Amino acid sequence: MYFGDWLTRWATYTPEKTAVVCANTNRRLSYAELNRRADRLAYALRHKLGIGKGDRVAVLAHNCIETLELFYATGKIGAVMVPVNWRLATAEVRYILGDASPKALFFGPEFAKAAMEIAPDLPISHLVPYDADGADVHYEALVAQAGDAPLAETEIGLDDAHMILYTSGTTGFPKGAILTHGTITWNAINTQVGWDLRHDDVTLTHTPFFHTGGFNVLTTPLMHRGGTIVLMKQFEAQRSLELIAEHKCTVIFAVPTMFQMMLEAPNFVSADLASVRFFITGGAPCPIPLIEAYAARGLMFKQGYGLTEAGPNCFTLDARDAVRKAGSVGFPNMHVDVRVVDDAGRDVNPGEDGELLIRGPHVIPGYWRNPEATAKALEGGWLHTGDVVRRDEEGYFYIVDRKKDMFISGGENVYPAELEKALAKHPGIAEAAVIGIPNEKWGEVGRAIVAPRAGAGLTEDEVLLFLADKVARYKIPKSVVFVSELPRNASGKVVKGELRERFGDVSLAPAR
Repeated sequence: MYFGDWLTRWATYTPEKTAVVCANTNRRLSYAELNRRADRLAYALRHKLGIGKGDRVAVLAHNCIETLELFYATGKIGAVMVPVNWRLATAEVRYILGDASPKALFFGPEFAKAAMEIAPDLPISHLVPYDADGADVHYEALVAQAGDAPLAETEIGLDDAHMILYTSGTTGFPKGAILTHGTITWNAINTQVGWDLRHDDVTLTHTPFFHTGGFNVLTTPLMHRGGTIVLMKQFEAQRSLELIAEHKCTVIFAVPTMFQMMLEAPNFVSADLASVRFFITGGAPCPIPLIEAYAARGLMFKQGYGLTEAGPNCFTLDARDAVRKAGSVGFPNMHVDVRVVDDAGRDVNPGEDGELLIRGPHVIPGYWRNPEATAKALEGGWLHTGDVVRRDEEGYFYIVDRKKDMFISGGENVYPAELEKALAKHPGIAEAAVIGIPNEKWGEVGRAIVAPRAGAGLTEDEVLLFLADKVARYKIPKSVVFVSELPRNASGKVVKGELRERFGDVSLAPAR
């Protein structure tokens, strides 16, 4: 069963059941209504815009019902959806659109200016705003003009691509992870089994759709189960708590930073959270005090682990072990095979550290137009995660470290190489390196270690301001340390371990 067919089935099984609620407008669509609109949009994509199987359709927008409809519509005709990270700098968005080569770009009103600036430089045939605003071709016009004309069937298989999610690359260039109809489906199955999702579950989706957490942690798995999605435009802690109470949400995913913000919200103690069966956290280790604070209100956590290239729901730690096994990601989900290997590819024993390898029908077939990265990531038929893990004697898995230098800030992956490449362009910087340091709010933030050129007279503010229009705001380091030179090994490579040891102390420089 391909992805677009899920909606058709639930429109048959439970046509009147609420599929999605827009938290901003309180607009509701039943499964029958959502399917009808997705069918109309699919017809318009094919017959009005000339989009067919394999063609890419990009979207630059905050979370909204239109994007969910577009996801199903592209699935019905075999087109490939490309959600673009709206937090990125203009140059980064331009690179992604150039690499994906979409035939159409759909965009929300907040991003109309950016879309109009970027599109002329790229071979995009159609610009489609969600908001009419005087445009001849706009979203609602496409849906209305299509009517209820029957949609001719397209031969779609589980191995056909349905979405490309771009992840930051260690070289500084984003890589497009290809999610197929099959990988999305198997992730849904793994999630339902691992987290015991039910037909009557209601979730709040407040993580952005350009992130695998927005679409694939709970949105697609729960819609595969016939549940209900309450869709937020953007995360806001106090409002999230209000919506959980208002819509009686039962399962909610967020990264630890979001849960911390909700804990600190003025209405956390008074919010009615009685409907919540459990919270799910991932993206970064969840601090024990945070788990205990929620437990004091009778709220349970299930912790997990995954990555864009594998679902992302690969491991689950049940709520009963949340405190006893704090720091663990639990066990692999049902249809997930794993290995833990040393640098020579040999399996390690319990208690020993090794790289986590993953295999299963939920793993991507590769990266878009990047055979070199694909071969490296899927060497030997296993996904090489780059994460170092350890199993204890009971078989519980723990994430120990990252084999690569990537760190996680507020649930978002940040790759130092991208920042170092940008800093190298500053005329006053001889060399620079970036490391992650602990931060109470964001989990980790960046720190730049900079060796200025003689007489440059650099300041911290100057260095950080230089990055402002080159990378997304959340990637910009929060502090700068100046040194005469970076430590290097015999082969000339910067020794990141020494940098972390010397400059990883939070108190060394103010973290903003």
